Amino acid sequence: MSDSDSDTTGKTDTAERPDSAEAAAPAAVLAGLDDRLPDLEALYKDLHRHPELGFQETRTAAEVARRLTAHGYDVTTGIAKTGVAGVLRNGPGPVVLLRADMDALPVTEDSGLDYASTVPGRMHACGHDVHVTCLLGAADLLAAGRAHWSGTLVVLFQPAEEVGSGARAMIEAGLYSEGLVPTPDVVLAQHVAPFGAGLIAYCPGACMAAADSLEITFHGTGGHGSRPETTIDPILMAASFVQRVQTVVAREVAPKDRAVVSVGSFHAGDSANVIPDRAVVRLSVRTFDEAVRTAVLAAIERIARAEAAASGADRDPQITTLDTFPVTVNDTDLLTQVNRDFTQLFGEQRLFAYDPATGSEDAGLLATAAGAPLYYWWLGGWDPDAFRTALAAGRLAQDIPSNHSPHFAPVVRPTLTMGVEALTAAALNQLGGGARAGD
Repeated sequence: MSDSDSDTTGKTDTAERPDSAEAAAPAAVLAGLDDRLPDLEALYKDLHRHPELGFQETRTAAEVARRLTAHGYDVTTGIAKTGVAGVLRNGPGPVVLLRADMDALPVTEDSGLDYASTVPGRMHACGHDVHVTCLLGAADLLAAGRAHWSGTLVVLFQPAEEVGSGARAMIEAGLYSEGLVPTPDVVLAQHVAPFGAGLIAYCPGACMAAADSLEITFHGTGGHGSRPETTIDPILMAASFVQRVQTVVAREVAPKDRAVVSVGSFHAGDSANVIPDRAVVRLSVRTFDEAVRTAVLAAIERIARAEAAASGADRDPQITTLDTFPVTVNDTDLLTQVNRDFTQLFGEQRLFAYDPATGSEDAGLLATAAGAPLYYWWLGGWDPDAFRTALAAGRLAQDIPSNHSPHFAPVVRPTLTMGVEALTAAALNQLGGGARAGD
């Protein structure tokens, strides 16, 4: 995203909503938020203390299901092991799906929060606890304010976003094909990010990169460290690959295109005087265009095989795809429609445009599988004063911890407040207008 603070604005064009999605004014529906905030804050802190990894979110899912049931939703649990869906049918109108991811990361927390993770080696370092809390808050308000809208609301709590398989697993489990939820007309989602709380960032079109994580095993012939001439050294083979693979972006991707290739893991051997028989490299590839993605992956495979051949290996390297995310693409018309209500609710100065991010997401699969448009926006979560200070000093990268950092610690308010308001307003923007109070 672009480096911006609250003085940066994102200007939106006015667009007409479809007749079937005449928006309800959010003010009446949001009126009960202040009374609910203490409970939502307690819920958020509880979720933060008890992080769960992908497909293990049993405690989180149970609390989600309990609350949705209490709010009057038809609830389905156990979708792709731990996924939860709530459906609220409220007369004729469009089907709107709001999505939150639930999983945490294998990170040891070092935030200093008094509600820090109590689970060793586990942390909500990407803010999914914020997402769950905000969606539960919006689900409550929309259920209580159903007199102000018409249509069907689907609230989806997805497992395993971090490994890129949760959305796909829910779809394959029959999310739409088996009628676990009605097929949505639009899909809406948000993600907390390390810029000033009280801001929303948006990006039309391709907004997040496709990601492919690969594991490459180089096979050699091990032996004694004193006699390297009797071996085929997989460490040298893999090290040469790590250096050469960096030329893919520099020499094979056009400047107008974007790609990132990062090696994040290198494992080989256990002893200083033993040359091992294998070396394992793990790397991540980020792209925004399918043709570029195909070319980059082919180049990586070509270089891996060439380095093995150059070393005299008698086996080709083994290349395994660990996970994959598609490009996340925002529908420009839907973005413009929702941003109109965001602007009315929050003020134009609180919205700003950002450049496509090289992070990745699987929420787009939920939209693609339904043939529906997607709008996915960023929710500011960092202390606004700290963010402005770091921005003014040119030290955002040094002073503001990013998602996945052990120091990642969104401020509770106004992050939760604005997150609930944004989801609620976005849903109302697309749901049909119901009977208004006083009609």
